[in-house]
Order: sequence, then C-alpha cells, then structure tokens
Amino acid sequence: MIRLDPATASPAPPPIVPVWAFAAGGAPSDADAAFQAGAALASLDTLARAQPAWAGAWRQRLALKCAAASMRLAGRAEGEAGLRDAWQLCPTGADPGPAGTIFGAWRQLAVQPPVATPERLERMVEQLGLHWDRATLADLCRHIENLAAALRPAPFAAAAIAARVVAMRPDAELFAWWLADLVLAQSLRWPRPLPLLMGQAFGPAFRAEVGGGKRIRPEDKYFERAVCLALVRAAAEACRLANELSRRAEKLLAVAPKLRAKGAGEVIFLLLNEDAVAGSLTTKNLSRFAARRLFERLQQLEAVRELSGRASFRLFGL
Repeated sequence: MIRLDPATASPAPPPIVPVWAFAAGGAPSDADAAFQAGAALASLDTLARAQPAWAGAWRQRLALKCAAASMRLAGRAEGEAGLRDAWQLCPTGADPGPAGTIFGAWRQLAVQPPVATPERLERMVEQLGLHWDRATLADLCRHIENLAAALRPAPFAAAAIAARVVAMRPDAELFAWWLADLVLAQSLRWPRPLPLLMGQAFGPAFRAEVGGGKRIRPEDKYFERAVCLALVRAAAEACRLANELSRRAEKLLAVAPKLRAKGAGEVIFLLLNEDAVAGSLTTKNLSRFAARRLFERLQQLEAVRELSGRASFRLFGL
C-alpha cells in the first residue's frame, strides 16, 4: 500500500494572485508597480515556504520555463520539449550539451538555498560558459551582502543585482537573471529560490512603451518598475501552475492504492518531484518492462500525462 505522508499533504488549494494586484489600464507609476509586486509576492510567499507533495515538480516546471526563455536570450532554438530531451536523453555523468547545461543551472537554483558564495558563483558562471576571476565574484558577493544590510525591498534588490552584473559584464545577462532570483529569495527569506524573472524577460513588462517596444534590459531606465510588473505576472503564473499541479497530484495520489507494481512508490515520488520521468526508467525494484506497464496503467487511470508526443523514449509527468 502506498500512503501519503500527512506532513506533505496539501488540503487547502494553493493561493492565487488577486485580480486587483494587476494594473487596471495604462502605464502604472513606480509606486503602483511596487505595490502590485508586493501584493503578488505576498500571495506567492505561502507557496514558496510550503512543502506540499508536488512542490518539487512545481519548482522544476518553473525552472523549465526560465530555461526556455534562456534559450531565446542565448540565440538557441530549443523550447521546453528540446530542453527535456537534452536533459533526459543524456546518460548519467555525460555532458548534456549547452541547452542541458543551462537547464541544469535553473534546476539547481530551484533546489538549493539562496546563498551566494564566491565558490558557488564561480561554478555557476562556468556552467553558463562565462569566465570570471574569483576576486570579482567575491566583490559581487559583498555587493549582495550590502543589499541585504540595506534592507531594500526584494524586487528592488533583485533589480539592483541584475543591473550590477550587466554593468560588470554586458555579456552576462543570463547570469544576471539567475542571480536576481537568488537575491529575491534571499530578501524574502524563502528557503529556496523560485525561477521567475527570466521567464518574463521577453514579456510585456519588459517592453518599452517608446522605441518600438524595445526590450528593457537591466542597464535601462525603468528597469526597476519593469521588474516589479514582471513579478506580478510571474507570481500569478506560478500560482496558476501550482493550482494545476495540485489537482493532478491529488489524482495521482488517489490512484496510488490501486498500483500493485513493486517500485510504484518510487515512481510516484519522482513524478511529484520532477518535471518529467522517462518511461524507460529502471530502479532496484523496477525493470524497464515493469516501468512501461506501470506508466501505461497510470495513463489509463488518467493520473499522468505523456509529455514527448513520441512512440519511443516517452516522458511522463503531472
């Protein structure tokens, strides 16, 4: 029998960002944008601190969205499906390629505490294909400490660190967005960051009202206001995703007692904690053939979705 740990149950539906947090029309003032961001982040705060059974899958879906936007920033063509393949098709310990490496950076952000050290940042910039000396990264860490000491509101701290990175290295915008989410989580005292801002970098919040809708970058005027507006949209989308995954996870857990396959509990755990699970999964208790039958059974029960659209090397998730 597969049982749900009551400590990870989520009896109440996830919160949503209230409608009044969105601008009613026209360009909001800086003060309006900051107020709206505060309201949106207040809704998201409960989720960021909670540990429902499906929290891992939720965080990894947010990471996937930011990784897909990163591909556009890097001038690459991979979308979410291509990123899943780059990650899932890569043998353990092998190089996942540029797309998989960037996806890995966002996955890592979603699971580690929001702590910035020169050693961690050095590993991250290398993962993103950049090369910075340790002294420069140590100076960046001191800047993050100063932002924390100044008690700047979280959206403005995130905007400030992104602007600082791009001022230091104009070619490091991707790292700037990654670090902005880390600083946001640190400012809000979240246990782990949520990948949010990169997913909005090409959205309406960062389109200038003049200049033909040119994208507002971290070094541009009105960047702080754009970050506030982007956080409203990002928080609303994250809350909607949480509600969707909550319903799907509830269905998966409801059918769990019907599963008799040895190793089914491991598969359910992975489905609740990962963006996708390979249908060819093998574990100590589950052969490839048994896994295929288990996923077919879960599909029949409408408890999982097939995400690849392929007949072979299929990927499943909430």
